[in-house]
Amino acid sequence: MKKAWKILPVAAAGAAAGALVAKAAKFTPEKRDATPFADEKVDVERFMKNLSGAIQIPTISYGDPERVDWAQFEAFHSFLEESYPLVHKTLTKEVVGRASLLYRWAGKNPALDPIAMLAHQDVVPVSKGTEQDWKYPPFSGEIAEGHLWGRGTLDMKNHLIGVMEAVEALLEDGFVPERDVYLCFGHDEEVMSTEESGAVSMMKVLKSRGVHLDAILDEGGAILPVKVKGVIDKNLAGVGIAEKGYVDFEISVNAKGGHSSQPPKHTALGELADVIKDIENNQFKAKMIPMVQQMFTTVGRSVSLPARIVTSNIPMLKPVLTGLMTQIPPAASMVRTTTAVTMASGSPSENVLPQKASINVNLRIMPGMTIQDVEDHLRRVIRNKNVEIRYKKGKNPSAISPTDSRAFKAIEDICYRTNQKNVVTPFLVMGGTDACRYEPICENIYRYSPFYVNTSLLLTAHGTNERIPTTTLADGVVFFKRYIRTLAGE
Repeated sequence: MKKAWKILPVAAAGAAAGALVAKAAKFTPEKRDATPFADEKVDVERFMKNLSGAIQIPTISYGDPERVDWAQFEAFHSFLEESYPLVHKTLTKEVVGRASLLYRWAGKNPALDPIAMLAHQDVVPVSKGTEQDWKYPPFSGEIAEGHLWGRGTLDMKNHLIGVMEAVEALLEDGFVPERDVYLCFGHDEEVMSTEESGAVSMMKVLKSRGVHLDAILDEGGAILPVKVKGVIDKNLAGVGIAEKGYVDFEISVNAKGGHSSQPPKHTALGELADVIKDIENNQFKAKMIPMVQQMFTTVGRSVSLPARIVTSNIPMLKPVLTGLMTQIPPAASMVRTTTAVTMASGSPSENVLPQKASINVNLRIMPGMTIQDVEDHLRRVIRNKNVEIRYKKGKNPSAISPTDSRAFKAIEDICYRTNQKNVVTPFLVMGGTDACRYEPICENIYRYSPFYVNTSLLLTAHGTNERIPTTTLADGVVFFKRYIRTLAGE
C-alpha cells in the first residue's frame, strides 16, 4: 500500500504531462482554403520606374506648413496623372485641404458601402549631416544591388504607388467594381497633425456626403520571415487592428536663477532630475490585452510540437509571459503604455542658473487608456507637486477593429492562398497612421503593407539607406488587385 502512495504523485505528473502534450498536438492552425489564385498580370518594370520617379520628388512634410515646399506636392500630383492615365480618366479626383488627394472609383451598386485604400504622399526629411552616409542619394530613386533606394521606399510611397499600379492594372483588365472604391492619399501623416490634417479633412468631406465605409486598408505590418531552427519557419503577415495613442507633455520646474558662482543646493535642473527618476521608476502597469494574446495564440499554432506545449497554454502563462515582456523594450511596448523622456532644456548660458528647466515626456498609450489617464498618472507619481505639467499635443488610442469582418477574412484568405507559409495575425501598431482619423465613418480599419521585407530592412524606414527589395514589388500589386477584387467585386 505504501508503494502505491509513492507511485501516485509520479502517475499524476505523468498524466498531466501527457495531457499537455495531447493538447499541444491538437493546437494547430485552422484549416483554410488553399486553392491557388489565377495568375495576376503585373507590370513590374512600370512599378519600378514609377516608384523610382516618385522617390525623386521630395514631398517632405514639416510641422510648420511655412517650411513645406508645396511645389513638390504639385509636381507629385502631376507625376501621378502622367504615370496613371486610366486612373485619371476613370476615377474622379479632388485636391482636399492643402495637398491631399481623394479619388472615387464609382461602382455599379451605389447602395453598397464603399471601401477605401489609404496612403500618404509625404516623407520625413533626411537628418542634417547624414546625407553622405547614404550609399545612394536619398532622393535618387536608384535601382541597384537588387533594391530600390531612397526616402519613402518603405514609408510609404511603395504602398501608394502599389495601389495606383493595382487600380491601373484592374482598369486595363476591364474590371468594374460593384461598390465604390476610394483612394485617400494624405499629405501630412508624418507630422502627426490632428484636427487640420489632410486625413481629417478627407474624412469630413466623405462624412458630409453621407459616406460610410465598409473597410479601410492603410500602411502597417509587412510580411516578415520568422525562422528559428526547430521551432518555426513561416512568414508573419501582421495586420494592425489598432494603434497606440501618443501624447507629449512639457514638465517644468521654476527657480530663482542667478549666477552659477553662487548655486543653491539644487538648481532647477537638479530638481528636475528627481522628477525624471520618479517618472522612469514608476512605469505603467503591464497587461496583455486580448489582441496581443490572440497574436501569440495565432503564431503559437504554427510552431513545432515541443514549443506548442508552451504556446497552447498562453492564458495560463499570461502573468509570467507579461512579466518577461516588460524586461525587453520592444516587447514591453506591446503590454503597457510607454514613457520616454526625450528632450531637456535649462539655462541659456554656461554660467547662468536656470530660472526654468523643462523636459518633454513622450508617452505611447495602450488601448483602454486616455490622455487624461496618462496625465493623472504623471501627477500621482511625481513627488514634487510644484512642477508645471503642460499638454502639448497628442491623440487617444484608436478603436480596435474586429478580426471576424469581411475585410480581415479577405486579407487572411489572400495571404494564405498566395503562400501557405504566410501566417496572418492581428497586432498592435506602435506608431501612428492616418487610418484612425476615419473612425467616425468606418469600424473595420486595418493596417497592412503586403511587401516581403526582413526586420533589418524595416529598420531603415525614417533612417539612412532606406530601401526595398525589387523582388517584392510584384507581391504588393498582386495583393492589392486581389483585395480590391474580393472586397469591391461581385
